[in-house]
Amino acid sequence: MSKVLEVTPPIKSSPDKFYDFFKYHFSDLITIFPASFKSVQILEGEDGKVGCVKLWNYVIGGISMMITLRTEAINDAERSITYKALDGDLIKLYKVFQFTITPGNGVAKWTILYEKASELVPPPEIYGVFSIAITEVVDLYLLTH
Repeated sequence: MSKVLEVTPPIKSSPDKFYDFFKYHFSDLITIFPASFKSVQILEGEDGKVGCVKLWNYVIGGISMMITLRTEAINDAERSITYKALDGDLIKLYKVFQFTITPGNGVAKWTILYEKASELVPPPEIYGVFSIAITEVVDLYLLTH
């Protein structure tokens, strides 16, 4: 059974700029947040389009991880983008893992939908903390560029 984890960190940049970053420039995280994002490669499709598949190498909690993410949905009217994990280290822990980013006035709402692979797996709270860190870095980048 799927569960939801939500975080809503504050942002000072405009919701439109924040949305556009995740729609068209998500891969720039390797440049602006190199401590956590090591590499990204487009495997299918193109940025800003549903169906785009990327292979990410990142570090979370001091552990190197790999994930293949697909852009599942883009809703320009609501400024929301949903990404789904297809493969990688995370899929060993969660049968389902997807997240939606929806920036609004003064906040960036991250909604993480997950289903644990077993009862021994903890909720993905570290990804909630990671989402806040990503938001802070992207927000600062957008305010200074």
